[in-house]
Amino acid sequence: MASTTETTETPALAITVDFSGGLEMLFSDQKRHSLSIPATDSHGKPATIASLIDYLCKNTMKDPRAELFVLDDHIRPGILVLINDADWELEGEETYEIQAGDNILFVSTLHGG
Repeated sequence: MASTTETTETPALAITVDFSGGLEMLFSDQKRHSLSIPATDSHGKPATIASLIDYLCKNTMKDPRAELFVLDDHIRPGILVLINDADWELEGEETYEIQAGDNILFVSTLHGG
């Protein structure tokens, strides 16, 4: 009976995602989002930053200008990503496996002018 529960309910991870540097305008002008994301991606592998980016674009972003956040299915150059206050480069970038309680911050360093 436990296996039935596992197939009907997708485990989720409660995380916080913050946007700064103008990116919040793409996400309903809201800087902080408390999200419950699927614990696994569409292939059954643990959720990563890459799958989070896809989730954000499909489920959280209300602005149609996704190209301001992603480019060729990757985070756009000029956007810093911090995982629990550490540069994502130290954590494996898009391959980092998200843990419950993580805080992910996306900061745009791109400024017009």
